[in-house]
Amino acid sequence: MSQHVIVVVNRELARFFTLEPVEFPELESGPRIKSLTQLENQELKKSREIFTDSKTGRGAAPQGGGVHGYDDKREQHLDEFRRRFAAKVFDHIQKVAKAEHARTIILTASARMRRFLYPEIDTLEQKGFRIHKLSKNMINFSPGKIHAYLAECDVIPSKSLK
Repeated sequence: MSQHVIVVVNRELARFFTLEPVEFPELESGPRIKSLTQLENQELKKSREIFTDSKTGRGAAPQGGGVHGYDDKREQHLDEFRRRFAAKVFDHIQKVAKAEHARTIILTASARMRRFLYPEIDTLEQKGFRIHKLSKNMINFSPGKIHAYLAECDVIPSKSLK
């Protein structure tokens, strides 16, 4: 059981970690970040097939008329996919925190996901969790790099080297 749950999220993926103490602190460096699970945004992956054009649209009027643009409301659709994914991530955060008996939740999210996740995560403070929110897309960071960055931000203890 860990006191910390670390969640790294962008629009396509959410990775869940815990911060685990080492078994023999006098012999090993620690604490260590342990990977738990990850969630993928399946709707966003499927949407790539729907939105195959890189531009939202441009058309010409019949019989040599002027050119006009049109909007396929792509961003609204993608935002809805992100909102649904944020709800799934939030539910999973609650499950992992309960299973791990964690009291601290550390959430690092990309710029696009912050606006969907932050309002939801704030409700957990009322339930007694300590919440740390960081605005950084660390989805491709290794667990060691995530640990180093969070320790540099004074959110988690740094690794003691033995």
